[in-house]
Amino acid sequence: MNIDAKGRVSVPGRFRQVILARGYQELYALRCLDTPALDVGGPDLLDAYEARIASEDPFLQTADDMSYFIHGDGDFLKMDSEGRLPVSDFIRSHTQVTDRIAFVGRGTFFQIWEPSRLAEHSQAVRQRLLALRQGTAG
Repeated sequence: MNIDAKGRVSVPGRFRQVILARGYQELYALRCLDTPALDVGGPDLLDAYEARIASEDPFLQTADDMSYFIHGDGDFLKMDSEGRLPVSDFIRSHTQVTDRIAFVGRGTFFQIWEPSRLAEHSQAVRQRLLALRQGTAG
């Protein structure tokens, strides 16, 4: 998807339909730890992460690190009435998108990628899965 002159990108229709059907007013975006992508979902995505934090001992560093990651390294996104998202510095800094964005469905959320990085990641995923299938993973 192209980023328009005003720095917005249209969310693909199939994702927009799910967002609207679920009644999401805002989306929550979180920088992936291991890839240059963002996980984007509704309030339930944030709720799931908060439930995971709540299961940790609040006096251990893990809970503090998880809270920082979820609350301090994420951001709320809001689609406009025409289904476009502003491509903010938050999005650009982690994904390195410039003029195009790729969207990938991931079940209960979707991801935002820079298209060439997504192509590289997709190839690596396929290679790992093929190695598993062939019994050569290691």
